[in-house]
Amino acid sequence: VHRVPLRKMKSLRQRLREQGLLESYLEQHPYNLAAKYFPGIAVEPLENYMDDEYFGTISIGTPPQEFTVVFDTGSSNLWVPSVFCSSPACRNHNRFNPAESSTFLSTNDTLFIAYGTGSMTGVLGYDTVDVAGINVRNQIFGLAETEPGDFFYYTPFDGILGLAFPSIASSGATPVFDNMMMENLVDRNLFSVYLSRDDEGGSFVLFGAIDPYYTTRGISWIPLSAETYWQISMERYSQYSLPSSWCFGESRLTLHPSSSVSISGTPVACSSGCQAIVDTGTTLLAIPIRALRTLMMRLGASSSGEISCEAIRNLPSLIFHINGKEFPVPPRAYVLRSNGYCSLGLQGMDVPTEEGELWILGDVFIREYYVIFDRANNKVGLSRLP
Repeated sequence: VHRVPLRKMKSLRQRLREQGLLESYLEQHPYNLAAKYFPGIAVEPLENYMDDEYFGTISIGTPPQEFTVVFDTGSSNLWVPSVFCSSPACRNHNRFNPAESSTFLSTNDTLFIAYGTGSMTGVLGYDTVDVAGINVRNQIFGLAETEPGDFFYYTPFDGILGLAFPSIASSGATPVFDNMMMENLVDRNLFSVYLSRDDEGGSFVLFGAIDPYYTTRGISWIPLSAETYWQISMERYSQYSLPSSWCFGESRLTLHPSSSVSISGTPVACSSGCQAIVDTGTTLLAIPIRALRTLMMRLGASSSGEISCEAIRNLPSLIFHINGKEFPVPPRAYVLRSNGYCSLGLQGMDVPTEEGELWILGDVFIREYYVIFDRANNKVGLSRLP
């Protein structure tokens, strides 16, 4: 069993607030989440985007050099800072030194990746990467030479390990998990994720297996709608009411409005169906701006997303309708607490697709489910947690 323990650390928001830097930081760093998926798309975000962070440790090179990374199902590249990088964001993190690895192979290929909160440029190289005891030889990865701005300066992780599909990998780099599959290093061509709630430990990414302890409620399998990100369809649903005196010839069939997202049985968003990306690298639920405004009004939040902490006990669950089943997200999940403040774990992002509006099911959603990412069958499995 190849399990990477994940650490949930004090969030960036908490650290900046403690240092009195939060307001100025947010003014200088607007969050363009859509840049991660579709560069050039405009975004109207809520301010709350830094509340939860999960990281694990890998090593690169011979002898091994350790790095803390985000295991990100919303991107496909592995990269870490290098000794060639002089950006402030590199200098206060672990940096890979190729001269100290006997198995490193250099290339002349360059790399550029944009995320919602920052970007990096660098070069590509090959070396042995160790993930939970799995040694992936000749793994291509990025050596960051610049990390503009100071977002990555404040983050407690060094780099990112992408777990999405090779079709979206920058510079055509083969993702780590694809090499694991091609080299038969995992028993099954899947990995699974458990993210703990609150300050509990035990979060992990498990490669090549499903932990039965977390699937006692069964697994709902959802086919992918695209083999790029871990993208699925949220179909609209209809409620049908039949009168108790229904008889032949009568036509008293009550049709209620349809939607992919509902609250207390009432449709609230995605009336034509939506696409959704299950993304461990996004902390919140990113939703279309019109849906965001509707939800903030229905839930009694301010325009900035703040909400009374006392009101949480009376809030309803958000219900997602996916592949004919309901997947609830209770208020304990979508309301975030930080130093006595409460706010919705939602943010606005308008990214139209041919198949409908796009939602990002980030950690707010994932914490409620044990999630299985099945490359053998191109499906996502969801098992509700207690």
